[in-house]
Amino acid sequence: MRPSEKVVVVGAGAGGLAAAISAAVAGFDVTVVERGSAPGGKMRQLDVGGKPVDAGPTVLTMRWVFERLFAMAGADLSARIGLRKAELLARHGWRDGKRLDLFADIDESARAIEDFSNRENADGYRRFAAESAAMFSTLKPSYIDAQRPGPISLMARIGLFNLSRQMALKPLSSMWQALGDCFPDPRLRQLFGRYATYCGSSPFMAPATLMLVAHVEQDGVWLAKGGMHGLARAMERLAAELGVTFRYGADVEAIEAGSKGVTGLRLNGGERLKADRIIFNGDVSALARLTAGSGVSPTLRKARSLSALTFSMTAKTSGFPLAHHSVFFSDDYASEFEALTRGQSMPSVPTTYICAQDRDDQGSLPDGVDRERMLFILNAPADGDIKTFSTKETGQCLDQALTHLSACGLNVERDGMEFIPTTPDQFHQLFPATGGALYGRASHGWTASFRRPGSRTRIPGLYLAGGSTHPGPGVPMATLSGMLAAESLVEDRASMQSSRRAVISGGMSTA
Repeated sequence: MRPSEKVVVVGAGAGGLAAAISAAVAGFDVTVVERGSAPGGKMRQLDVGGKPVDAGPTVLTMRWVFERLFAMAGADLSARIGLRKAELLARHGWRDGKRLDLFADIDESARAIEDFSNRENADGYRRFAAESAAMFSTLKPSYIDAQRPGPISLMARIGLFNLSRQMALKPLSSMWQALGDCFPDPRLRQLFGRYATYCGSSPFMAPATLMLVAHVEQDGVWLAKGGMHGLARAMERLAAELGVTFRYGADVEAIEAGSKGVTGLRLNGGERLKADRIIFNGDVSALARLTAGSGVSPTLRKARSLSALTFSMTAKTSGFPLAHHSVFFSDDYASEFEALTRGQSMPSVPTTYICAQDRDDQGSLPDGVDRERMLFILNAPADGDIKTFSTKETGQCLDQALTHLSACGLNVERDGMEFIPTTPDQFHQLFPATGGALYGRASHGWTASFRRPGSRTRIPGLYLAGGSTHPGPGVPMATLSGMLAAESLVEDRASMQSSRRAVISGGMSTA
């Protein structure tokens, strides 16, 4: 490899950090440029009342992805960051006072469901768990852990004549329809349908294949010491040990390319950085203004995933016994998603997720914690490029959420409460060209997954990583995307070197 071969990674989110580590291990000279002041991208942290609060993803799954990444660099994940497996996955509440806990143990969850509903729904849960596990087993090697396939190549990877495994993915059924086959109880369809929102999608429009998200969570949810931002910091430290250079506060104005491919990029202010390869770890919708002819089209507004309205908060709570992860459901899920997807408006009674960051998975608070750290997440339309939330509207949404939580039995005291909201238009500012969409393209319809771009673009030397690319959104998937981008880069380097050797060899043989 030529010593001057330089890779610039744009963006220090999970995908960019993974790409930087992977490319450095492969021997490239790697620089990461990040417009923010810290690593993590959406795994960001805010100071609320003097306390650090994770303000992005809060659920860590697919530990094997991070173990593989760290092992690739000769490091041990468990020695770098403390991870503890959650036995209680999440606690769920409704306005009628009912509660249901889900556990890492399937039998324990089935017993809880039988007590909550009845034996029929408990049996349905066992079928659901088996079906979602089978989906994951089929798609892990053929889709999740591999370069992006098309519909035909995916069928070939699964087995062209293995129709039973192909149909077990239920590609033509909506998630809501498939859940109806397992759960007569609409509250359970609501609970398991929520997994579609992990991809920023509606369970009424998403394919049943997204049931596999439930298996990913049931297979292991991990609580990280230092939170999710702590994981980003651990990835940054590993990259730095491998010689990766980080430049924060560096906003990219343009990606430059010549007839043979990328040549570098230009930062705001005019500074130019030379590069032999560039890995873009940002939403693909931003590429249009940074490049000419990358071959990656922006995500149309109607095809965007959901955004969110979040509140990073410290406050006292009472009543409902919060777990580390808790969800409080509205009574009318269909109307809620109708408002979000058709009406492009906030629902008046919003299903509210709370990450109680000081609590363990069972819900215990450490001694001495007065006002606890929490992140509220409410689904929102991704229209932050055309709509601005006013202070009044943001306050009204918080009031509606607190009223809903009170109806579910949780009292969040307003006295002494401190919070920082993040609205869809603010997410749009943080992540340009997205409209605030947090997951790229919505996973609506069976072809949606194939519309996410893979690692390579039409511009030689320009590669893609991040949640808006293959294999999809979420911290583990984005991490995989960075590893796949670096894998493509290494494959292309080997191909170019092979071509050079063939040219040299051919020239010598004719001399």
